[in-house]
Amino acid sequence: MTEIDPTTRRRVLDALREQRIETPSWAYGNSGTRFKVFAQEGVPRDPYEKVADAATVHRFTGVAPTVALHIPWDLVDDYAALAGYAKEQGIELGTINANVFQDDDYKLGSVTNPDPAVRRKAIGHLLECVDVMDATGSRDLKLWFSDGTNYPGQDSIRQRQDRLAEALRQAYERLTGRQRLLLEYKLFEPAFYLTDVPDWGTAYAHCLELGERAQVVIDTGHHAPGTNIEFIVAFLLRAGKLGAFDFNSRFYADDDLMVGSADPFQLFRIMHEIVQADALRPSQGIAFMLDQCHNIEPKVQAVIRSVLNVQEATAKALLVDVPALTAAQRAGDVLEANAVLMDAYNTDVRPLLRELREEMGLDPDPVAAYKRSGYLERVTAERVGGQQAGWGA
Repeated sequence: MTEIDPTTRRRVLDALREQRIETPSWAYGNSGTRFKVFAQEGVPRDPYEKVADAATVHRFTGVAPTVALHIPWDLVDDYAALAGYAKEQGIELGTINANVFQDDDYKLGSVTNPDPAVRRKAIGHLLECVDVMDATGSRDLKLWFSDGTNYPGQDSIRQRQDRLAEALRQAYERLTGRQRLLLEYKLFEPAFYLTDVPDWGTAYAHCLELGERAQVVIDTGHHAPGTNIEFIVAFLLRAGKLGAFDFNSRFYADDDLMVGSADPFQLFRIMHEIVQADALRPSQGIAFMLDQCHNIEPKVQAVIRSVLNVQEATAKALLVDVPALTAAQRAGDVLEANAVLMDAYNTDVRPLLRELREEMGLDPDPVAAYKRSGYLERVTAERVGGQQAGWGA
């Protein structure tokens, strides 16, 4: 596709203007591998400074108006005050993420632990997170469990599923109004023999049992090599059970690299399924979130770049010639159908995105604008002393 006709251009620009991408508070703090956490200058020292960084990303991109919190990493005395500060900065607090993987008590699991006292502690934290949702006005409670076993025979697989179901039921029943439970899955790590929520099928089955306000989260880095993630997307869309994405990239295992960096074509294919299902608009209810840890990259700049990567993949997906694709598919023309997709993917959409930003009153090059702004230099000077936020903060 070498030239975009005016009607298509307008349709794509309007859809991109409405797109929303949530950034994670933990992406702005110090992070690293299991071997080392790398400190950077100017990183936040508390949740308020994380919100300020997230608001900066939104100012330069125009499509990242919410920031996800992780409890207790983002523990504050007054969540309503934090929400008010976010509003002053031009954004809102988004998804609340529970943390039941960090305490020593959770060595053998949290909600699936064989010890009832540990399970009560973990479930209590999930319910506390709903209290935070009440205070912040957040819609979504996102749950990921590191629970699993390392050795055959270590625990009863079936009983662990029973314990998981009971914990999810208690959290789900605590939700009110428009609040939702989003269940994430992960193939492996830190448990290496068995993970209690290892795949989309397990998450889907539990969400189906819970009810309509329980939906699945697809973390794009949490799959075995070669997994067709867009099939999972299409299946869950068809079933009405796709609630959110955690966008990132990985080369080998769960690396939490910048989305679109390892396989941009995969990200395009995922967004193609979203566009074909008319599920891109915020009113459709799918939360498009980043879940990344920038270990060696400058924090805010990396998040801005990640948002741009999602926009670029989305723009290409919006350019797919659907009538031509449908005609080729119905005719059984394998090569032509593939060519239609590749034509959209190979289109340089950067001029289109620059046009979008100019229409929105933004600098057409958000990364360059951020670098010129002096924001990093300012926060580096201001955020001196104290304990900078990082893993466990």
